Amino acid sequence: MIYYQDQDILVRDLQPEDAQIITDEEIAQGWQADIEKYRMRLRHQAEGKATTLVAEYRHHIAGYINVYPNSEWGSFAYKGYPEIVDFGVLEKYRCKGIGSKLMDVAEQVAAGYADTVYLGVGMHSGYGSAQRLYVKRGYIPDGTGVWYLEEVCEPYTDCKNDDDLVLYLSKKLTHSPVKK
Repeated sequence: MIYYQDQDILVRDLQPEDAQIITDEEIAQGWQADIEKYRMRLRHQAEGKATTLVAEYRHHIAGYINVYPNSEWGSFAYKGYPEIVDFGVLEKYRCKGIGSKLMDVAEQVAAGYADTVYLGVGMHSGYGSAQRLYVKRGYIPDGTGVWYLEEVCEPYTDCKNDDDLVLYLSKKLTHSPVKK
């Protein structure tokens, strides 16, 4: 399904052949990548557990994002709120509006399930651009503090500033959902 299209950007459902392309591109830019993550997202999409989106920029895979309608992770787990999970734009395609368009579509998809959407963002500097994007889009911390390895990181306990140290943010949605 195509969710958005203009002269440069296309947002559509992730297809099986996209998994290898994204994995190869992430490895080429020095990221830790594993094709199994994208195969899992495809399974979740096929099972109806997620809407899994990919963005193309001028016919090249440029980014991806996932919406889980009733997520099992984080501070809003199993409460009927959709979660935006695993959002990324390949470095060579950044600053072209792709991330904002992926977020627009993901929020529209989420609006089909609830009036609030949430997401977790990593705390280290590698997530700096995402942290800024979420604040600009109106996401606010949920008040539970930081989480580590899917658990609230209690005050004064040790944790590691890696990809598993996350702050959950939420946003009230005000627009119409995308019709599937």
